[in-house]
Amino acid sequence: MWNRLHCRMIELMTQEEGMSTAEYAIGTIAAAAFGAVLYSVVTGDNIVSGLTSIISKALNTSTG
Repeated sequence: MWNRLHCRMIELMTQEEGMSTAEYAIGTIAAAAFGAVLYSVVTGDNIVSGLTSIISKALNTSTG
């Protein structure tokens, strides 16, 4: 009886089915922070002007 109870307790303590609420919260905060950083980088003046320059060069090239 003791051996079965001991084995069951170890099994319950080591089971990892899904994330806990705290892990979801930390993951959500990290994703939101990454999104905010990515948005600020992409909407920065240097990136916008660089992309505009690349697109303009690509559209204005002549094949000849």
